[in-house]
Amino acid sequence: MKIILTIAGSDPSAGAGVQQDLKTITAMGAYGATVITALTSQNTMGVQGVMPVPADVVESQLRSVLDDLDVSAIKIGMIPDINVARVITNILREYNGDGTIPVVIDPVMLSTSGTRLMSEDCIDYVRKELFPLCTLVTPNMPEAELLPPPYPTAFLIKGGHADGQEMTDTLYCKDNSVHTFTSKRIDSTNLHGTGCTLSSAIATALAQGKSLPEAVHCGKDMINKGIEKGRHLRIGKGNGPLWLNS
Repeated sequence: MKIILTIAGSDPSAGAGVQQDLKTITAMGAYGATVITALTSQNTMGVQGVMPVPADVVESQLRSVLDDLDVSAIKIGMIPDINVARVITNILREYNGDGTIPVVIDPVMLSTSGTRLMSEDCIDYVRKELFPLCTLVTPNMPEAELLPPPYPTAFLIKGGHADGQEMTDTLYCKDNSVHTFTSKRIDSTNLHGTGCTLSSAIATALAQGKSLPEAVHCGKDMINKGIEKGRHLRIGKGNGPLWLNS
């Protein structure tokens, strides 16, 4: 069984963060391990608070997992500050210096409700030092505006924030090839955790031997099914979660 490590924040309402990553990884038939980078107070209505996990604790979690488990892919989500960013970068250089383990990073800079989740110095450090160690970066359109090209690795620009009834995600690969993924917009307010679902699904598909475009296609398919299945859920008073179970 493939083991996928997710490095991300915790969402107590379980619609995003490591909780949603674990649901996604399990739904795809893999085993999920977790490293917590931040404890958030959030629900379907927004983010009420964030407490970063100390960098040394993040490091000890990472070493605990990587010294024991045979990790086949890594997904990185919320990085709350530059100290945690440095730890993750250094650990990747130490444990994955040859780049054999695919790494997908969802640069969680803004919450769905618009709350800023990453400081300016952290964004700059991640762009310069961490992105080159990753296989794929998956920003949404507002986040991509904070990350001007050239890109040091493959980028998937998510088009969910665009207007219209069709959404197009664009994959820019390191070999300069470009792939587009277009789907019809599903009428739903239950979109909490879509970025977490997509990035962890892509990481899992890469671990299972899919090429990068194939893995993105798998991730998009899981997102669309999750939105469709969850569109009528009434979990919480606001932006509800996807539903990944059959």
